Amino acid sequence: MDTKELLKKVRKIEIKTRRLSDHVFGGEYHSTFKGRGMTFSEVRQYQFGDDVRSIDWNVTARYNEPYVKVFEEERELTMMLMVDVSGSEFFGTKNQFKNEILTEISATLAFSALQNHDKVGVILFSDQVELFIPPKKGKTHVLRIIRELLEFKPVSNKTNIAEALKYLTNVMKKKAIVFMLSDFIASDYERTLKIIGNKHDVTGIRVYDEREEYIPNLGMVQMMDAETGKLQLINTQSKKVRNSYTEFYRERVDYFRDTFTKAGCGVLDCRVDESYVRKLLGYFKRRA
Repeated sequence: MDTKELLKKVRKIEIKTRRLSDHVFGGEYHSTFKGRGMTFSEVRQYQFGDDVRSIDWNVTARYNEPYVKVFEEERELTMMLMVDVSGSEFFGTKNQFKNEILTEISATLAFSALQNHDKVGVILFSDQVELFIPPKKGKTHVLRIIRELLEFKPVSNKTNIAEALKYLTNVMKKKAIVFMLSDFIASDYERTLKIIGNKHDVTGIRVYDEREEYIPNLGMVQMMDAETGKLQLINTQSKKVRNSYTEFYRERVDYFRDTFTKAGCGVLDCRVDESYVRKLLGYFKRRA
């Protein structure tokens, strides 16, 4: 897409997602993801209802009246967005493709972090790490992230979640809030996720299209694997074929949910034709 069209799309997403983060998610995000602890701010005179354990006895003795210590939350956090840019994300049978929803959710989360003065970084991945944007603060930085999500062209169409998680362990030494956004049609990342889950606050957001859940009876249909590019003639009249596909799909979904849950990570499902706003808000409220 040309520069003018790109800037128009960035602006459209900024207006929509920033309004959401300012009026809906900002407070929920702050309540859900706490800072690293409490740091001393000041002392003030004791007021009725103050916890006596907060009394600063040295200052109290000096002024011969009770003073208490006031603490503030040490707020600064780092959010890492890990976004799947493999071929399967460019699929959709409703109003939007999966990758468009991934972009909107990522932008909403990034602006929520921005509003709370937290850093935001991004890892775009396929079966390799396609792009790493180190965590920074500021609106300009968030807009760059949105631009990359809109126009980035991956080298590979395949998916390897374990590889992306391994990369995260190398670049993020301190605890971070991690959102991994994908359709999670993958396997063999259980061990790596368990290591990540012990160090970081991780949430997996599965974005999917309802047409991926089963194959309808349409007769002989030529289908293409979005990640390999392979074309194959499929007899969708065969109940065995349809059931085999559904079983494969359910296995991947169950693996995602079980693996994230066992690793102590959050799980969220967002269908492209459903409101991700409602889903995110509900998740934040449950976590708070």
